[in-house]
Amino acid sequence: MDRSEMGRGRVELKRIENKINRQVTFSKRRNGLLKKAYELSVLCDAEVALIIFSSRGKLYEFGSAGINKTLEKYNSCCYNAQGSNSALAGGEHQSWYQEMSRLKTKLECLQRSQRHMLGEDLGPLSIKELQQLEKQLEYSLSQARQRKTQIMMEQVDDLRRKERQLGELNKQLKNKLEAEADSSNCRSAIQDSWVHGTVVSGGRVLNAQPPPDIDCEPTLQIGYYQFVRPEAANPRSNGGGGDQNNNFVMGWPL
Repeated sequence: MDRSEMGRGRVELKRIENKINRQVTFSKRRNGLLKKAYELSVLCDAEVALIIFSSRGKLYEFGSAGINKTLEKYNSCCYNAQGSNSALAGGEHQSWYQEMSRLKTKLECLQRSQRHMLGEDLGPLSIKELQQLEKQLEYSLSQARQRKTQIMMEQVDDLRRKERQLGELNKQLKNKLEAEADSSNCRSAIQDSWVHGTVVSGGRVLNAQPPPDIDCEPTLQIGYYQFVRPEAANPRSNGGGGDQNNNFVMGWPL
């Protein structure tokens, strides 16, 4: 159908084949219907609930007193009417059906709220509803930031604890290496002392001086030995008194 025919002439009530024209018409008439529902609720003080699903499954709604409240009121009226007509036919079945309808309505409400949180289907919302949605998003963002900060602080504390543990382990390894180095230096000093004639005493290296050499000749003494001067070894010429005074010759008894 041409745009000129849709503008002023009488519109034939049948499906619009042109996809773009169909979408434009849906958008205009949807907004007009929502506006009329709002005007009816304000002018006549009526409780109005309007639910629209597009061909792609998107939900558009308006509720002067809230969709959920109006639907519950509607279900209650319908079920009460059915109960009055058939009071003896399955009260339990009716209760289960009401519960199912209530849960279905709640599910649709939650799905709608989820789409609103994602920034979808915001067209039918009023200023008050948009303000409430903004507050909910700000609260959710605040909670997400607090949780992120908490996780980051926990990670920082964990890293600090690991840093302290590694510092203690590094200190222990350093002390162990220093002890092994001191022990190795001590052994090397002892070995060098044997080679160069030094002694390690109390951490100090002292020079070990060898005892001075003593000039001596080895002697062998057998029996009684009496040192006799060379000039006294010859007998004197005067008398035989020399034999009586000297009964030994060079240490050997005669």
